[in-house]
Amino acid sequence: MNHIRTLIEKEWAEIFKNRMVLMSFILMPLLFTGIPLVMLGTMGTTSISGSAVESSLPAGAMALCPGLSGIECLQITVLSQFMVFFMLLPMILPAMVAAYSIVGEKTTRSLEPLLATPITTIELLVGKALSAALPAIAATWLSYGIFIVGTFILKISPAVQAYVFNPIWLVGILALGTVLAIISVIFAIFVSSQVNDPRAAEQISSVLVLPVMLLFVGQMIGKVVISLEFMLTTTAICLLLAMGLFYLGIRVFDRENILTKWK
Repeated sequence: MNHIRTLIEKEWAEIFKNRMVLMSFILMPLLFTGIPLVMLGTMGTTSISGSAVESSLPAGAMALCPGLSGIECLQITVLSQFMVFFMLLPMILPAMVAAYSIVGEKTTRSLEPLLATPITTIELLVGKALSAALPAIAATWLSYGIFIVGTFILKISPAVQAYVFNPIWLVGILALGTVLAIISVIFAIFVSSQVNDPRAAEQISSVLVLPVMLLFVGQMIGKVVISLEFMLTTTAICLLLAMGLFYLGIRVFDRENILTKWK
């Protein structure tokens, strides 16, 4: 644990010296939080009639909002789309950091001294994964907290606020989002250990967000319905995937090859 903690402290000292990375960790969560709040506030003050709002909703949407007004159902429909954004956040934020973690250090000649220390491969990968994932997870949870506070400031109706607190959101953001962050980081580190260019590592690692974007598109066109069962099942599958990726990363990480042959 001492090796892991020391590595995390070293990584954070380097990560947050980079102004671009630091601004990404600040601006992106604010953007992902601000856009849905602005849309909620705008819809809350709209003067469009209830019947007009109901006609603009996807087929069957009102059946999912029993007892709610057309505006409230519209707000919930929009929120269900932005929930996917909160799950994307912990995948996007650490990707650049994790992709740089191996190949970047190799190009700057700072990886060899690290690999020559008594740190094990498992400790190395865990330390680098946590150093990238923990800030992203913390930023996502903080964004969710700011979003909740924002709904109170905007005086969103209690019915819509209750939707933000429902188990689907909690599992999606707190559990599935955390697992997705871990998958993103492990995959990025795996890619980083196999290529020689930091930019190539970042580009390849970004492919991982495509399945979540497909989920977003499928939800928008009404082909995918996100339920609690869906969230729990997806979380379990992604957790198994994360474990498999971590095992694979340990097996293919050849520190001797990196030390002696990787150019």
